[in-house]
Amino acid sequence: MKGLASKWIAKICVTALILQLASPLAEACTRVIYKGPNDTVLTGRNMDFSLPIPANLWIFPRGMERTTSVGQNSLSWTSKYGSLAASSFDISTSDGMNEAGLVANLLWLVESQYPDFDSEEERPGIAISAWAQYVLDNFATVAEAVEALGQEEFVVVTDFIPGTDKFTTVHLSVSDATGDSAIFEYIEGKLVIHHDPSYIVMTNDPPFSEQLSLLKYWQSIPGNVFLPGTVKSTDRFVRAHYYINHVPLTDDPQISVASTFSVLRNTSVPYGYEIEGYPNLSTTQWRVVADHKHMRYFFETATTPNTFWVDLNNFDFSEHSTVKVLRTDGGQIYSGETSSKFVDAEPFIFQGIDI
Repeated sequence: MKGLASKWIAKICVTALILQLASPLAEACTRVIYKGPNDTVLTGRNMDFSLPIPANLWIFPRGMERTTSVGQNSLSWTSKYGSLAASSFDISTSDGMNEAGLVANLLWLVESQYPDFDSEEERPGIAISAWAQYVLDNFATVAEAVEALGQEEFVVVTDFIPGTDKFTTVHLSVSDATGDSAIFEYIEGKLVIHHDPSYIVMTNDPPFSEQLSLLKYWQSIPGNVFLPGTVKSTDRFVRAHYYINHVPLTDDPQISVASTFSVLRNTSVPYGYEIEGYPNLSTTQWRVVADHKHMRYFFETATTPNTFWVDLNNFDFSEHSTVKVLRTDGGQIYSGETSSKFVDAEPFIFQGIDI
């Protein structure tokens, strides 16, 4: 027994050192996929950031003419699907679900390096602020998104977040009503696609292939004996993967949502959490759970004592319907199902990039 304990302690100490070296304390998020019986699929995410990141919920109909400003060769498209989008600063879509049940999430990845872009080159460019919205507008399934984005018919163009010194470096996760999953990363200027229904958890750094390698190691250590407990990306990845595989799997929509939120809260960063010497340490700003089967979108912020949801079945996404918004960026308090609280609005403009 003593030898077994020593074995676990030695493993834990080595792993702690690896994680200390591999995981900077910076921008952070966590995304998980819950898969229950009878086609129950939910995607949840924590939005973690070092600054307040005000969000509003938007309803976008089909048939919207889209473009982003990245010079004279900017990508333009017309939305095929209506969607509910969570905006960041009302300049980008960072999360959302479309009427086909496809979910897109943007998470920070420091190692991201996007291809060089020349506004005069043959391929058009898309501002990173609209990358997730492009997916929501155009695809019904993960497989469709993988096939289309893999052709690299456009270039993702990034820049600093306005008013900050933070250069936008994110990777994109996509999940659908079948439980399929894909993660899109730009590493050293090359698009890397990880596509497999088993990819139910992702966080931030390191790139996803390295996250999978760390997971293989941690699978040899029983989670009921020890789990890494810091707010670092790799620690959150391990905890989220363990817990999402050990919560009750049910088709009860209330329990499945509660279970997903409980995993997100376990991998959240306490609001206002600080460590001396780490000014860019993120804390959880808001959480989302998207129910692909019932088309419900649950939302809560860290600064208001409420969780509410939106039933997408209550909206008309046809081409002639209007853009609507539910504002949450001013500390508004909502309760229960809130589709009736949305009001008509002009759509926000995706942040462009001077070329």
